[in-house]
Amino acid sequence: MNKFILETNNLKKSYDHIKGKITLFNNFNLKLKEGELVALVGPSGSGKSSLLHLLALLDKPSKGKIIINREETKNLSDEQKDELRRKNISIIFQDNNLLTDFTAIENIMMPLIIKGENHNLASDKAKKMLSEVKIFERSNHFPNELSGGEQQRVAIARALISNTKIILADEPTGNLDFKTSKEIFSLFLKLKKLKKTIIFATHNRELANRADYKLFISEGNIKRVNGR
Repeated sequence: MNKFILETNNLKKSYDHIKGKITLFNNFNLKLKEGELVALVGPSGSGKSSLLHLLALLDKPSKGKIIINREETKNLSDEQKDELRRKNISIIFQDNNLLTDFTAIENIMMPLIIKGENHNLASDKAKKMLSEVKIFERSNHFPNELSGGEQQRVAIARALISNTKIILADEPTGNLDFKTSKEIFSLFLKLKKLKKTIIFATHNRELANRADYKLFISEGNIKRVNGR
């Protein structure tokens, strides 16, 4: 039985530019097991966010396959991709994407409400997540009443509350101070022990070095760099 939770097969992403065709990466093959913690590193503009968007099924590859939880995604409809993503993937966006008309706790509850979970149960889970990311006292504040770092912690809590098998994070600690960054990474380590698979893009060398291994992306190539 296939033991991999996320796979890519000869993945390629390119796009047309005024200066010609640009290839972000080509023939990228990846096999991720449950419980792996992987850092995606490389210079700005190298394609880290683009790769995460592909793995999240928010964009289509120019060539190749993406297999999630043993399901090949190439020919799925948008509705089927939405369902597959909802069941298997949590995404932490670089710009947090919080809903401005909802409080912190309401933002965090949203994925569970969409799934039809009981409101009181969703609220209890959201409160627990607020405590996990050290922002419980800001539960009833709206995004514009929160600092950039506080907003990012709410976004992280919202992504983690769904309890999915795969977590894709684009610079999850980019707006956070050093202490909070370490706290968030400690949360990732707890999730790893629960067999969650995590890929996070980062410029933070210390955090990247604590991953199981790094994927370095640069000039159209992605290669695996060292293990811990």
